[in-house]
Amino acid sequence: MTLQAIKSEPGTIVGHYINGKLIADDNRATPVFNPATGEIARHVAMASKDTVEQAIAAAQEAFPAWRNTPPAKRARIMFRYKELLEQHADEIVALLTAEHGKVLDDARGEFMRGVEVVEYACGAPELLKGEHTKNVGPNIDSWSELQPLGVVAGITPFNFPAMVPMWMYPLAVVCGNTFVLKPSEKDPSAPLFCARLFSEAGLPDGVLNVVNGDKEAVDTLLADPRVEAISFVGSTLIAEYIYKTGTDNGKRVQALGGAKNHAVVMPDADIDNAASALMGAAYGSCGERCMAISVAVCVGDETADAVVGKLQQHISDLTVGDGTDTANDMGPLITEVHFDKVKGYVDLGVSEGAKLVVDGRGFSVSGRENGFFLGACLFDHVKPDMRIYNEEIFGPVLCVVRVQSQEEAMQLIDDHEYGNGTCIFTRDGEAARYFADNIRVGMVGVNVPLPVPVATHSFGGWKRSLFGDLYAYGPDSVRFYTRRKTVTQRWPTGGVRERSQFSFPTNR
Repeated sequence: MTLQAIKSEPGTIVGHYINGKLIADDNRATPVFNPATGEIARHVAMASKDTVEQAIAAAQEAFPAWRNTPPAKRARIMFRYKELLEQHADEIVALLTAEHGKVLDDARGEFMRGVEVVEYACGAPELLKGEHTKNVGPNIDSWSELQPLGVVAGITPFNFPAMVPMWMYPLAVVCGNTFVLKPSEKDPSAPLFCARLFSEAGLPDGVLNVVNGDKEAVDTLLADPRVEAISFVGSTLIAEYIYKTGTDNGKRVQALGGAKNHAVVMPDADIDNAASALMGAAYGSCGERCMAISVAVCVGDETADAVVGKLQQHISDLTVGDGTDTANDMGPLITEVHFDKVKGYVDLGVSEGAKLVVDGRGFSVSGRENGFFLGACLFDHVKPDMRIYNEEIFGPVLCVVRVQSQEEAMQLIDDHEYGNGTCIFTRDGEAARYFADNIRVGMVGVNVPLPVPVATHSFGGWKRSLFGDLYAYGPDSVRFYTRRKTVTQRWPTGGVRERSQFSFPTNR
C-alpha cells in the first residue's frame, strides 16, 4: 500500500473502511483542505445511517471469533502492526501535515506518541491476566477474569488524527473487542491509512472499521444497541452530549472535553526557561492542542513584566509557514472557519480591554497568501471575567493574567470550569509539592509545560474536561474496554450427601 493509493482510492473521495474493504457513499461528501494553500485537496464521504450500521454489523459478526482469539495471538498481530506503522512513518506524517497543517516534526511527535500506545497494547497477555485464589472456602476456588464488551466505538477530533485514535482502538482490540472508528472529517486520510495497515498486519476483517461522517454518523453510533461503549475526545459541549446520550442508551462512555490550561510562573522561576517552554506549549501545533497552555498566570508584576518581555523576543523569532518546511515552528490553522473563529477571539479580547502585546492578525506567508495562517498572539492584563480567559480558543493565543500570590493563582485555576492540565514553574520544592497535591486539575506538571502522561499511565482531566469515570489509554483503558467477571466453584466430594445450609455462606 502506498501514500498515493490512500489519496486516490476510491476515485478522488476518501471513503470508509468496512469489513476489510474500501467503500464510498454516494450520499454526501465534504471537502478536505490543504490548510497551507487554502485549496481543496480531496473530498471525504459522509457516512449515512445505513453505512454506519453496515460497519456495526461487520464488527458484530467479527466479535465472537476475535473474542476467543488468545491474547498472545492478538499481541503478535499488534507487534506486526507496530512494525508496519514504523515502516510507513514518513507517509503517515506527510498525511498529517498535508491535511492538518502542523509542521512535520510536530506531526512525527504526534505519531510516535500514538505508536507508544500500540507498544503498550502489545503486552496484552500480561494486561489481561486475571486473579486466582485457591481454597477461599472449604474446597472452593475463586478467580476473576477480564472479558471484552463487544462492539465499541471511538469518535476522535481533528487536532491529533493519528494519535487520538491510537489512544482507543489498539487497546480496545487487544482486549478482544471489535471497533468502529469515526475520525474527524477534516483530516481523514491518516487514520484510514493506519487502519489498512492493521489489516496488513493480520487483523481479521471487521475487527476494525472506519466510517467518516458527521452528526448523522455519531448519532447512529450513540443510538445503536449493538454498540456497548463509546470513547470520545473533543469540545466540552459535544463531550457532554455524547456522555448523556450514550449513557441514556445504556452504553459505557468516556468523553474527554475541552480545556483552559494554566501555567503558573513563580517569582523564583528560571524565567528564560519558563518563557521558552511557554512558547512551545502555547504556539506549538498552532495552539490546536487540548493540552496547550493558553493562560500564563504570573505571580507578581515583576515576574509578569519579565515573562511578557521574553515572550515578545521569542515571538519575533518565531517562523510561521507551510508545515512541509522543516525550518518553520508553526503552521496554519486547519480550516478557514476555524481561522475566523480564532481571529474573532483576538478581536474580542481587544474589545474586552485586554492589552494585545503581539498581534498575529493580518499575517501572510509569501506564496501561501490563501492559507489559513494566523501569527502568534499575546495578551497581557487579561481579567478572569473576560471571555478570552474563560473560553477555549484553540489557536495561537496566549493570555497573561497577573496575580500577587501562589494562593491567588491556585484559586484562579480551581475556580475555572475546566480541569485538564496545568503546570508550575518554580525552584521551590515546597511550593511545587503543595501545588501538585492541592490543585484541582487532572494532569499536573512541575517545570513541565505539557504534562501528557506516557502510554503506561492514563490521560484525563477533572471537572468539565472529562465526563465518565475512567481516563484514556494506559491501565484505565484496559478497565474501560473490559468487564470483570468473578467465578467461584466447588466440586462436592463424590458419594457424600450434603445438608442444605440456610445461613449466609462464609469461609469460616
